Amino acid sequence: MLRLFVAGMIFACGVGQVLAEPPAPADDNASQPMRFQLRQEGPAHACGSACRAWVSAVGYVTSDTPREFEAFARDHDLRGMVLVLDSDGGSVLGTLSLGRAIRRLDMVTTVGRTNALPPDANGTRYAALSPNSHCESMCAFLLLAGSRRYVPVQAQVMVHQIWLGKKRKRALESSYTADELNVVQRDIGRLAQYTAEMGGSNELLEAALQVPPWEPLRLLSAAEIERMRLSTVESLFTADAPRRAPTAALGSVATVGRPTSPQR
Repeated sequence: MLRLFVAGMIFACGVGQVLAEPPAPADDNASQPMRFQLRQEGPAHACGSACRAWVSAVGYVTSDTPREFEAFARDHDLRGMVLVLDSDGGSVLGTLSLGRAIRRLDMVTTVGRTNALPPDANGTRYAALSPNSHCESMCAFLLLAGSRRYVPVQAQVMVHQIWLGKKRKRALESSYTADELNVVQRDIGRLAQYTAEMGGSNELLEAALQVPPWEPLRLLSAAEIERMRLSTVESLFTADAPRRAPTAALGSVATVGRPTSPQR
């Protein structure tokens, strides 16, 4: 029991008013605050009347992300659309709030990378969807938000514990206060409640609790992904995952998300 409590303390010291340490700078947008874009598959001559539409969600979640997503959803009809995640995780409470907003819109979640294509002769910007992407840390819990979920075999879903951002670099040497232990109990409970609410398995939370932040993230196997109910349909853009055309003009891609640093 004590060992489980200590593991919970290690995991959840990053929840509540603090965030997981953001990823190191990289060349792709996944290392920036999350941005949302309406994308259309193309070019048109390749897919014709079967061109698919989706919302790309790239970057890590901040405390501002749920509010920005709600603003994005007010401007565009997102109900039932596919949401493609390419994320290193981020804020715990931000993820829970964002996940509930996604579920209210009955969206389909998946893991993938949106690759922009050059504009066509009319200036329309199309994109190609690749399954070769990753969903790390709190992104795995965001994946649960879809009313239907699909993880392609090429995608990677990885989990680990979340830590106090200000103590992450000296996690073993740092001391932790009674207030931080209180945060542990409160927010582990919130995360467990959210997982059940979204129809996930507590095995996901248990797997995350076992990996401290100084160790490599744990890559979930295909069997675990299915068992944890992170993937619930066999294919994307099917009758189980309805297609919807974006309501914005595709010539100018709609985006939301500010290039800000996460709060500590």
